[in-house]
Amino acid sequence: MKRIFTIILLVGFCLYSCGTLQPVSMTKSQEDSLDNYKYFYVNPTGVKTGSAGYVVGNQYGVYGGSSTKSTDPCDIISGYLIKRGFIRVAEIEDNIKGETVVVSYGETGRRTMGLGYAIEVTIQFSSAKTHAVVCTVTGEGRGDTEADDIRLAITRCLDTVFGVVRQEKEESFY
Repeated sequence: MKRIFTIILLVGFCLYSCGTLQPVSMTKSQEDSLDNYKYFYVNPTGVKTGSAGYVVGNQYGVYGGSSTKSTDPCDIISGYLIKRGFIRVAEIEDNIKGETVVVSYGETGRRTMGLGYAIEVTIQFSSAKTHAVVCTVTGEGRGDTEADDIRLAITRCLDTVFGVVRQEKEESFY
């Protein structure tokens, strides 16, 4: 009886800690497209740091460990766009305003998923010349640390914008 109770408890714990990310949502302008741009300017962001740790105890002692990761959303976005042929500019120049898109990033939410949470980010592309929104995309990420959450969310968003298809495996988070 004790064994069955333990199995039921473990199954319940596993089911409680499972979760899937919300689908990425995107809104595109009907009048404009990112294909019309060659240059990009990214609004600066701060470094995001996250850490994860664990403690294990048994009859021989207590052991533990931790890891800390940092990421800068501006760098992730820049690397992604550079890889796709865009040219990063340090400032918005008058002679190329019509070909420059301004990229803005923000964290827009946090959702509890089992024993952890997912971070939601929104990325907006707007024309440097007209300030009209070209594209807005929102997505979630969940990893070992907050830095991982942000990196995954940004990558999911940009993959959607540029039509990159990746096989997302169904993951259990615990």
